[in-house]
Amino acid sequence: MLYPDLVNKNVILTGCNRGIGKETLTQFSNNGSNCFACIRKNNSEFTNFCKTLEKKNKKKIHIVEFDLLNIEEIKEGLQKVFSVFDKIDVLVNNAGIVKNSLFLMTSQKDLQEMFQINFFSQVYLTQLVSKKMITKKSGNIIFLSSSSAKNADFGRFSYSCSKSSIETLSKTLSKELASYNIRVNSVSPGLVNTSMTKNFIKEKELKNEINKTLAKKMADTQDVTNLILFLASSKSNYINGSNLPIDSGL
Repeated sequence: MLYPDLVNKNVILTGCNRGIGKETLTQFSNNGSNCFACIRKNNSEFTNFCKTLEKKNKKKIHIVEFDLLNIEEIKEGLQKVFSVFDKIDVLVNNAGIVKNSLFLMTSQKDLQEMFQINFFSQVYLTQLVSKKMITKKSGNIIFLSSSSAKNADFGRFSYSCSKSSIETLSKTLSKELASYNIRVNSVSPGLVNTSMTKNFIKEKELKNEINKTLAKKMADTQDVTNLILFLASSKSNYINGSNLPIDSGL
């Protein structure tokens, strides 16, 4: 356990069934937090994974299902969360999608879906959760952005724009919510060793990008999670309104 102050904290995490989200769920549970694992659709593999964590850490993991494309499902899912705990200490907006397409080849449908999941749904979800935090005058919100927001990667027009919007949202919220003792920050991972990275970057291109990093390798999911937990803890109390890159100089 690295952060004793995370024990018994009520944490909402989105996109927990793989990659960074799954590792973040694991580490919050390992640190004694009460976790609400929000995913689009549950399955036996994820259920068993959560049961194993529960048994190990003796902390209940509440699985909450909703589709980020469906506003009503988000509302219903959070109502279930609030029926268990009225106080939410941490929100980690991790869920997101990525699609590769050139600007001139990006359809309105794909652009709208990208922004609905990566931005609009997170705005709505955060509005609902932050209202709870405001009543308690305490909270911590962390968004997952991407190095693409700054690098404006070739062929990732809609993804880069959606993540850039997330960074602006995070900085704006930090100013609006600071008086309620709520901190808001974002994290921008670069190349992370996940299935999403491998599925959306061709092998040759991936090798070229890895060579641009100072470490000459991809980050592990735990590298990113370490930063998320630090931001969620009291050890980062003076960090607010920041976007922290974790990309080995990419």
